[in-house]
Amino acid sequence: MRILLTGSSGWLGSALLPRLEALGHDVIGLDPIASARTQVVGSVADRDLVLSTVRDNRIEAIIHSGALHKPNIEHFENTDFVSTNVQGTLNLLDAAVAFGAERFVFTSTTSLMISQAIRAGFQGGARKAAWLTEEMSPEPRNIYGVTKLSAEHLCRLYNLQHGLPVVVLRTARFFPEADDMAHAIEQSDANTKANEFLFRRLTVEDAAKAHVAALEKAPLLGFDTFIISAPTPFRPLDCAELIADAPSVVARYFPDYPGLYTRKGWTMFSSIDRVYDPSRAKERLGFVCKTSFADVLAALEAEA
Repeated sequence: MRILLTGSSGWLGSALLPRLEALGHDVIGLDPIASARTQVVGSVADRDLVLSTVRDNRIEAIIHSGALHKPNIEHFENTDFVSTNVQGTLNLLDAAVAFGAERFVFTSTTSLMISQAIRAGFQGGARKAAWLTEEMSPEPRNIYGVTKLSAEHLCRLYNLQHGLPVVVLRTARFFPEADDMAHAIEQSDANTKANEFLFRRLTVEDAAKAHVAALEKAPLLGFDTFIISAPTPFRPLDCAELIADAPSVVARYFPDYPGLYTRKGWTMFSSIDRVYDPSRAKERLGFVCKTSFADVLAALEAEA
């Protein structure tokens, strides 16, 4: 398949493009930043560039992973987010329809699921952790989330109006940068990320595999949205105790974790305020992240 991959110079692109090529696909990378993985240097907001790239390369599928992200909020205007994340997505959808692309995969984010009300509950002492699924109605709290949700709506519209198969992947955190959560201050970055595999993280390798699965399943699904995160051991019944005493809940599922963490000098979050439930991706997409918190513990044990 001839695939256009946006964001090809980025962290996800570095894992996804080689995987697609290994499967025999012909991949054209588009990114504002030049790299060995990018054949077309430019922005998805450049409509003429997008249309000509899709037309001239006879693109059959588009994976749209390029975007302005949450860390960019400090350095870009709201209009930049709209141009890149909304207009850019519209340009790609129009190109897909105009030139006969058969499928479209959109990289979205679990960040848009955290409304200001949910955030206030986290900060003000919520009585239980939020159990987050695709069924909830997002109310994003910043321009990043607003533009990603708007792009999701465009994807849905183009499926309804044009029959374009589209799969939306709301990925949890997989970037290498340090986390922005408050308790990261008291812990090492590695410790924080290890803890997050319980409820809101995945590896970039698993993120890439999820995009391949979405690409393959898109025609059968028509349109669907999936949370992509490492499988959580928790259940909704755990949510109250996760807020009050997360270490006890984790120890119930992983009795060996306290000893392994003590030996490493790590600690568990005292409170876990949200859990992303990726079970829909397992049921409908047939995808489960390979790396989980159990693998983190296995790696710690192997260090001994």
